[in-house]
Amino acid sequence: MLRALGGTLAGSAATVPMTIAMELLHRRLAGARAQALPPQQITEKTLRASGVAEHMEPSTRLATATAAHFGYGAAAGAVYAAVAPLLPGPPAARGALFGLGVWAGSYLGWLPAAGILPPATREPAGRNAMMIASHLVWGAALGLLLGRR
Repeated sequence: MLRALGGTLAGSAATVPMTIAMELLHRRLAGARAQALPPQQITEKTLRASGVAEHMEPSTRLATATAAHFGYGAAAGAVYAAVAPLLPGPPAARGALFGLGVWAGSYLGWLPAAGILPPATREPAGRNAMMIASHLVWGAALGLLLGRR
């Protein structure tokens, strides 16, 4: 239980450098400003599908997207805490490997399967690079925060 709690806290904390990396890389992508970042896209689509988006102010929808993003990072951090001892390498490398797995499972797996986002194979290379790099930052930070096995 303590391991899961530590993973939850570390996963949420690791979302801070991930979000900074994502924002900085997003600014550098050509034409990216016209497209929202994935956490906001995912939340907006979910809110619209549930019929509540039209009852929420834009600032509330943005806050909801931020909370969901940190919540997903926290949940994935709890999973990482359970599997980290099984992964090879030093903490930052183990975390980065896990972060890459979270990206693949999300952007090639459940998000397209749920009809929320198109698969990463249909996204521009720059957008994929931004998201992969952001997940590597998240994972490395997560690994460092949780440290040794």
